[in-house]
Amino acid sequence: MDKEKLKQCLMDTGCHEDTSENILKQYEAGSMENMFRLLKKERCRIMDEYHECGRKIDCMDFMLRKIESEMNKNNGGIKR
Repeated sequence: MDKEKLKQCLMDTGCHEDTSENILKQYEAGSMENMFRLLKKERCRIMDEYHECGRKIDCMDFMLRKIESEMNKNNGGIKR
């Protein structure tokens, strides 16, 4: 992978700017092990964000189901 392609991929993944710069420095230095370690760490960060979004969606789904249930009980009206 060339440097420009790597840079574009890092941007596409939402990699933090300082982390991207560090990864690119490791790439330029030929330090693939360090670059790999940094990429794995960034992947973990992104996965944490993904799981947090999943929890938010679960909460939203719960609220929607509760409101829908209330609407059905009240023939389409929401109790206040």
